Amino acid sequence: MDIKLAQCFIAVDDHDRALTFYRDVLGLEVRGDVGYAGMRWVTVGSSAQPGVEIVLEPPLADPGASPDDRQAMAELLAKGLLRGVIFSTEDCDATFERIRAAGGEVVQEPFDQPYGVRDCAFRDPAGNMLRFTQARKP
Repeated sequence: MDIKLAQCFIAVDDHDRALTFYRDVLGLEVRGDVGYAGMRWVTVGSSAQPGVEIVLEPPLADPGASPDDRQAMAELLAKGLLRGVIFSTEDCDATFERIRAAGGEVVQEPFDQPYGVRDCAFRDPAGNMLRFTQARKP
């Protein structure tokens, strides 16, 4: 079986703020910006991985969702309880400094984890956790 990751989804509550962060701070390229039924999806990705995309979507991207369900998802997002993504980097410390200097909300400074990576963490403007990990050299 030949399968590959193509897209992952991150819920955001303000696409313009999210776009500024993912494009201008993280340096991802914008690959799409689509609106439908009062919602918006912005697709970004790394030039180093042309086949993998991150879709910035509404907290509940279902036109048939109830108002109560939309509210529940918005509350979970506001608390930072929805899942984010883990990026790999060749230099965790330099990545950390660049994101922090751009105003990124620091969750964890670079740290050598017991499971063999050095990583750091930030929250995006919507509160999603983003980790940046570097494999430690033996």
